Amino acid sequence: MAVRRRTGAGRKARRAWLTVVVGLSMLLAACAKNAPQDTLKPASPDTRSIDGLFWLTFWVAVVVFVLVEGLLVFAVIRHRDKGESEEPVQTHGNARLELGWTIAPALVLFLLAFPTVGTIWRLARSRPNPINVTVIGHQFWWEYRYTDLGVVTANELHLPINRNVRLTIKSGDVIHSFWVPRLFGKHDAEPGRVAHINARAERPGVYFGECVEFCGLSHANMRNRAIAQTADDFAAWVAGQRQLPAAPAAGSDADGGFNLFRTKGCSGCHTIEGVSKGMIGPNLTHVFARTSFAGSTLDMNPDNLRRWLSDPPKVKPGSKMPNLGLSESEISQLIAYLETLT
Repeated sequence: MAVRRRTGAGRKARRAWLTVVVGLSMLLAACAKNAPQDTLKPASPDTRSIDGLFWLTFWVAVVVFVLVEGLLVFAVIRHRDKGESEEPVQTHGNARLELGWTIAPALVLFLLAFPTVGTIWRLARSRPNPINVTVIGHQFWWEYRYTDLGVVTANELHLPINRNVRLTIKSGDVIHSFWVPRLFGKHDAEPGRVAHINARAERPGVYFGECVEFCGLSHANMRNRAIAQTADDFAAWVAGQRQLPAAPAAGSDADGGFNLFRTKGCSGCHTIEGVSKGMIGPNLTHVFARTSFAGSTLDMNPDNLRRWLSDPPKVKPGSKMPNLGLSESEISQLIAYLETLT
């Protein structure tokens, strides 16, 4: 019996240590240094407003927690069993206390409503002279249409610093949620509905985001990047995006890839201005000018393109791009052609 008790106690001790280790691991995992999607490092006026509201609500919650838990501990100690022979007088119902603990939380919520509603209105208010961008969520990538500039791209949102940008959020299939934590708040992209986000970056840089509404097998692989640029760099990017890609040299590997693009079904899904008008996959007119592809999960380089073209569903489960059964030489030719699309 003693052996069994010791064994049972050992199991309990191991479970307790395992719980502590797992809990500490999860806590430390949340403390990543220089996390690319750190909501507590705002980089725009909008996210600073959201951050200020968060900290106000947080500290109010801390005060309420300390007060409630303090009163609970006081009551436990004050009214603990002191060994009296008779049961203390029992009191049932106290109108004053019940009224107090009903009014106090309502008053706290009422006071927090003012900065909350004010922040919501401030973020949603129309701003002068914006750049209009329609954001469309697809399984599993983001499409960006610069309606005033005649530019269509994917996964990488370019925006000039110190300039208002108006994002119109839509979905092409299921519910998604668009979010770049350091630049603006999140908003769902729902089929049949239109939403709006105001954005304004202050410093050049690359800001990371992702879909935050489960949308299928590769939900975790539906990422995006917002690239904030100076006014001159943004203007140069727009000018480059407006140019038609040059035709590859006859007889070159790129020319062979161009022919494969048209005969292997790629042109039925992807748009390349002056070449094809596909409506399913991302616009590839200047694909090699991007820093990433496949929902911003892979850096743009020949090795990753080869891996992708070999078997897209293996790299990205649920991808609508099928395995085309391409040979190594065909993949090399397609990569040569894609490298010309800058």
